[in-house]
Amino acid sequence: MDQSRVTAFLERFVTDLGAGGSVGAVAIGHRLGLYRALAQGPATPEQLAERSGCHPRYLTEWLRGQAAGGWVGYDAATGAFSLTEEQAFCLADPNGPNLAAASLVVLGYLRAEPRITEAFRTGAGVAWSEHHEDVFVGCDAFYRPGYVAQLVPDWIPELDGVEEKLAAGARVADVGCGLGSTSVLLAQAYPRTTVVGSDSHAGSIDLARKKAADAGVGDRVSFEVASAQTFSGSDHDLVTMFDCLHDMGDPVGAARRVREALAPDGTWLLVEPFAGDTVEDTLDPVGRLYYNGSTFLCVPNALAQPGGRALGAQAGEAAIREVAAEAGFTRFRRAAQTPFNLVYQIRP
Repeated sequence: MDQSRVTAFLERFVTDLGAGGSVGAVAIGHRLGLYRALAQGPATPEQLAERSGCHPRYLTEWLRGQAAGGWVGYDAATGAFSLTEEQAFCLADPNGPNLAAASLVVLGYLRAEPRITEAFRTGAGVAWSEHHEDVFVGCDAFYRPGYVAQLVPDWIPELDGVEEKLAAGARVADVGCGLGSTSVLLAQAYPRTTVVGSDSHAGSIDLARKKAADAGVGDRVSFEVASAQTFSGSDHDLVTMFDCLHDMGDPVGAARRVREALAPDGTWLLVEPFAGDTVEDTLDPVGRLYYNGSTFLCVPNALAQPGGRALGAQAGEAAIREVAAEAGFTRFRRAAQTPFNLVYQIRP
């Protein structure tokens, strides 16, 4: 046995174990507004306590741990902790990447570990609705910044003929809409367009309705509790699915329903997690992030639904193309990509 390899593996384990605990610490910082308070300027634990209303002894331990992980800076001369402009943008700005809020999804799905462990033994599914609310809120926080930055300015223009229809006034079905962020973004960008969002999780739909009302687009955005195989409507100019097809037990059935619901010249905009087509193509930090989430969320949810196909979050383009072909679609192309997503335009 090579002792240097043992040491290297131990170093990796310590890093990962510390990162696991950091998820909870980051969630605390998000819930208590600690990053927003620290973004006001450098602060000692006592000064941050005055800004945040939290106990200085807890803040001392939290701040030191954050500094050890590189989440905040520390000045030994003054004893103050701080955020750089970039860190503040990522952690404290609600219009930024919102990384602190995104930590909730991991914290949320880890709560289900006993049920997931048992599911490994039985092969049973664990439905999305069985998870803690942090999962739903955290997923929206993780994906929304990317949608805000790229959906309207980058992805829509890459779809042949779609932007013109949306500007003129189109009928859109946003399937698997979750908390409705994408539904709201489309309505805000295209005032003549109407959007119907659907999701099988009633709790998410409740939050989506509130989000649309708060954004002032409730007159053009409506929501329904429905699965991807049963959502209502027909002759849609655009059907969208954002990071959800791989969660479904019957993705082909969902794709067939999309084809039925589209107008003859309509488009299915499908956004899925970035993945290569071979296992070795997914063995990187992004793949690891998605495999972990898929183990706790995507595969168990698919196995809880009829069909049980369970694509998983790292299905890759070939698997998605196969689903579309089985459903009767004849035109399929990758329209765009990011480090986290693949964007497809699929047409009858």
